Amino acid sequence: MSSPLRIGVIGLGWFGEIHCDTIIGLPNLKLSALCTRTGDRLEALGKKYGVQKLYRDYNEMLADPEIDAVSICTMWDQHTEPAIAALKAGKHVFLEKPIASTVEDANKIVAASRDSKGILFIGHIVRFNPRYRMAKQAIDAGRIGKIVALNSRRNIPAAWTPEILNKIGPIVGDAIHDTDIMLWLTGDRIVSAYAQTVDVRGLKHPDIGQTMYRFAGGATAMLETVWCMPEKTPFDIDERMSIIGTEGIIHIQDAFPNLAVVDGNKLHSPDTTYWPEFDGVRGGALRDEFDYFARRALANEQPQIGRPEDAAAALAATLAAEESARTGNVIRIG
Repeated sequence: MSSPLRIGVIGLGWFGEIHCDTIIGLPNLKLSALCTRTGDRLEALGKKYGVQKLYRDYNEMLADPEIDAVSICTMWDQHTEPAIAALKAGKHVFLEKPIASTVEDANKIVAASRDSKGILFIGHIVRFNPRYRMAKQAIDAGRIGKIVALNSRRNIPAAWTPEILNKIGPIVGDAIHDTDIMLWLTGDRIVSAYAQTVDVRGLKHPDIGQTMYRFAGGATAMLETVWCMPEKTPFDIDERMSIIGTEGIIHIQDAFPNLAVVDGNKLHSPDTTYWPEFDGVRGGALRDEFDYFARRALANEQPQIGRPEDAAAALAATLAAEESARTGNVIRIG
């Protein structure tokens, strides 16, 4: 396959558009097709990106031999059918997290990836945050000894979340990032989950999730996910993680804030890490993630980061935590 990789985007909500903004800035990718069921949206983004191949049905996109790869940005409970169809069509697939909405569907996607000519990459973007990558390097070098405890915080303002909370809860929606990172950093598996939630605004899903994990090797973890920080909270995300080992500690802190912009009576801390925008193109961790996907796909090599099996394990743990919150029981994970 010659470079660049010709890619189509399936699902053009706000994050599908951010995917497009990222793809157009990478020399090893060419944004070649767009797909959404919403006709006006499809036409508008086709004009924005100068894309001629516009589809209302992803199966038509997948039948196009000039499309090498797809990015799937549909809602998490609509991942399974397009992902499996794309893999059966031999396309390389960048599938946004969570991999699916059930463990059964995640396993179906993983199974389909094993028989596909294309690679499957799951977009757990935090693995491409340079702070977590450096933490992984330090842990792999043995600098903090055996990991015995982890804790994380991933809190965002209430203004961001009313629409999201009618689709997904904070544990699977956001704590899945920290779950995946903890699995990656420890190289271990989670054997039990206990969680509690708090409903503040009466939406479909609770605003707050507090989760505890036990790992097979004995380590424990606590994860805080608050999706209702007050309006005048002086940062747009409060993201932190501590990893405690027998011989050292690692503390990661992202936006708290690393950039402060004051206008009117509020301090903002805009994203400088994940998908910052410069001159209409997205950079940061999302750019690095797409570059990694493209390089692996062009070489026809399976990814070592963003493996579907890892994503399925993170989903299983967070779904177990949600079950724990509903039942009040510790949930064992096989």
